[in-house]
Amino acid sequence: MATSPPHGIFVPVPTFFARRHHPTYDSVLPPLDTKTQLEHSLFLAKAGVRGLVLLGSTGEAVHITRPERTTLIKSVRQGLASNGYRDFPLIAGTATNSIDETVELLEESADAGADWGLVLAPGYFSATASQEGLVQWYTAVADRSCIPILVYHYPGVSNNVALSPSTVRILAAHPNIVGAKFSHGDVSVHAQVALDPAIDHENFALFTGLGQHLFPAVQVGCAGAIDGLAGFFPASVVRLYNLSSAERMGKEEREEARRLQWAVSCAEELVVKWGVVGIKEAISRVCGFGDQDGTRLPLMGGIPGGDAEWKQWEGVMEVMRRVEEDALERR
Repeated sequence: MATSPPHGIFVPVPTFFARRHHPTYDSVLPPLDTKTQLEHSLFLAKAGVRGLVLLGSTGEAVHITRPERTTLIKSVRQGLASNGYRDFPLIAGTATNSIDETVELLEESADAGADWGLVLAPGYFSATASQEGLVQWYTAVADRSCIPILVYHYPGVSNNVALSPSTVRILAAHPNIVGAKFSHGDVSVHAQVALDPAIDHENFALFTGLGQHLFPAVQVGCAGAIDGLAGFFPASVVRLYNLSSAERMGKEEREEARRLQWAVSCAEELVVKWGVVGIKEAISRVCGFGDQDGTRLPLMGGIPGGDAEWKQWEGVMEVMRRVEEDALERR
């Protein structure tokens, strides 16, 4: 039987493109920067994250060609292996509405080195797509996929398509559907899936996509998070998960978890407000990877307001820098 991803913190990594000073830079279609991609991946692995999600929403999957997908996954897999992370968990995203194309992307991802596929719910016809239609769509993909898949429910990028807890319960029974990522803020829906006694939670792992409610999400049974803030403050989010998932939590640990969740929640507002643009800018400013505005069209220019907008976040980022230093020292 297919296995679900290990519990913990996965990072939805951005896709890095050639920087402006590079001779191959093209303002319309900047080429991949596989060197920076690997350097960032190693930075995250060394900080203790459990795995990476490549080519998800943060990875601008909809802006990447199929040959580029293969190049990116293969370069990360090979680079991790050559640096001592041979079996490091990799999840590859898909964001198409066609069953055939989704399956082809999953096959290509597997060949390049991905362990699982994160399959975005088809939302083009969300107004008329029934729950039964979504069950049949995911079932067809899972039946044909050569690697296990996770259901990806992100209403904000899939035309507000709905996936009810009862639909997820049905999908969780499929032997090749081994988990889900919920990128919405309804903790009640997380709980209805993560605590559902009809779901085999040994073989189905629910991850929240929002670190701002990591502590409560883990308390109601979530397996961890696939979280954008962990792309630039990885040890902090890992520390919060470790505290939140401990079998026993004393008063001191509980208070630390609360302080961490407060800091993480405040910093996550940047991700909520600016999405992939904010994540890329923060990774550049905080960690030095890639250009601050290193996205592909139609995304451009970094966060609106530039330095003036970033200045509004400096206090929050300074708190997180201190939290990160402390978390690294505790490893």
